[in-house]
Amino acid sequence: MSRMHPTRPQVEIFVWLSIFLLLVLLSWQFHWHESLDAFVEEHHRYPLDDVFVALNISGFLGLIYSVLRIRDLSKEVNRRLQAEKNVDWIAYHDSLTELPNRRFLDSVCAQKTIDRWARQAYAVFSIDLDGFKKINDLLGHDHGDAVLKAVAQRLSSLFPGERVFRLGGDEFVILARRTGNPDLVAVGNSIVAEIGKPFTINGIAIDLGASVGLALYPDNGDDLNQVIRHSDCAMYSAKRQGRNLVKTFIPSMHDELAKRIRVEADLRAAIKNAEIVPYYQPLVDLKTNKVIGFEALARWKTASGEFIPPSEFIPVAEEAGLIVDLAEQLLRRACTDALSWPDDLVLSFNVSPLQLSDRLLGLRILKILGDIGFPAHRIELEVTESAIIQDAVTARIVLDDLVNAGVRIALDDFGTGYSSLSQLSNYQFDKIKIDRSFVTSFEANDKQDKVVKAIIALGAGLGVTITAEGIEEESQLRRLQDLGCDIGQGYLLGRPVPVEELAADHASASIVQHRR
Repeated sequence: MSRMHPTRPQVEIFVWLSIFLLLVLLSWQFHWHESLDAFVEEHHRYPLDDVFVALNISGFLGLIYSVLRIRDLSKEVNRRLQAEKNVDWIAYHDSLTELPNRRFLDSVCAQKTIDRWARQAYAVFSIDLDGFKKINDLLGHDHGDAVLKAVAQRLSSLFPGERVFRLGGDEFVILARRTGNPDLVAVGNSIVAEIGKPFTINGIAIDLGASVGLALYPDNGDDLNQVIRHSDCAMYSAKRQGRNLVKTFIPSMHDELAKRIRVEADLRAAIKNAEIVPYYQPLVDLKTNKVIGFEALARWKTASGEFIPPSEFIPVAEEAGLIVDLAEQLLRRACTDALSWPDDLVLSFNVSPLQLSDRLLGLRILKILGDIGFPAHRIELEVTESAIIQDAVTARIVLDDLVNAGVRIALDDFGTGYSSLSQLSNYQFDKIKIDRSFVTSFEANDKQDKVVKAIIALGAGLGVTITAEGIEEESQLRRLQDLGCDIGQGYLLGRPVPVEELAADHASASIVQHRR
């Protein structure tokens, strides 16, 4: 904060007052008034007394003017001081939410050596909003700003008297004093619950989630900046594991975050250089033993020849906002490759849950198909139950657009979501895929076997094709055929291979030969 210095008008007033007081003192000391009276009496023929009266009146008027001037100057000085305070406030606060900003937080961290910091213990909560980007993209920044203001108000109400900071975007930090032995995870869950309450902005109901990281000062470090970084690590760990979670910092999170940062940087470069390519795994008709299509699966082979598993880089792509670019790049490549296949072969392609929350997804996909000239009826998009549940309204709009354009829709990972039968009745699915977790164990598990039977029977009753994925054993294949499953997929029937190794006729022949 800036120090106050005397203004120029204040200096001038002080100088004139000093001169006035000096003259009064000299007049009293040397009896100037007696000499002046004698001088006037001696020259009484001149109107000197009138002159002095006029001078006294002028002096009195000047005094009044000076008082008024001093009052105006005082107002001006106060106005400038207030303006200076406003400038300082603006510099240290977020203009949208009026919460302290990152600069304010840095100034607080700089005070860590002050005794009061040494005497007090703090819980540091790092908060990142889940689903906020979707609000900006779909409803506009005005709605996003309104949501941020509402979140700021909720956090301030939840932590009265504590420091709540907005660091930018949808990131918040809370410094909460610790007294006694509070259940800080429960406090973190209260943050999640408060933010999870629906917002109503301009008549529109908006749902948000929150990922919360927790670190302790001075338990997790004697440097407050370091403790805040630790709470960030915990928050990123919570974000990776799902939505509406609270994680407490542990040292191993540092290594996880460092790895994630490296993977994200490498992933950005890989997408830019188109290093991630589709591999194709056959889909086999279990009644005719023929290949009816291929599923495109993302594969990333680094320059050193190492394969990065999709389970590692797909979540990073989703968290870093790269999934849209990656998916569109892969879809263009896959459609281009599929143009060379026989016309009766289908291309199956997975849609990320984050993509399904974009109302423009249908238009994006149809534009890619149009650019490449790939027929809509030859592509099959796989969506999961969890993706539909996250934003059912948007999912319906997107899927209806695609179905109306002739695109096929498959419900992936069936039975692992929350409301499978509800999804079947509300959406138009061409195919249901039995999750590999059922196929792996249904032979040895009577309950799993009954589930698989029920799904196949349900498909037959609804007129929906059933695909079993994860077939790796001959016995699994025979059992699924006996149950009347329509399509099979798995390492037993064919591994994912790059387009260079793919030959539909050869794949079909090898499967028939294998079955014999």
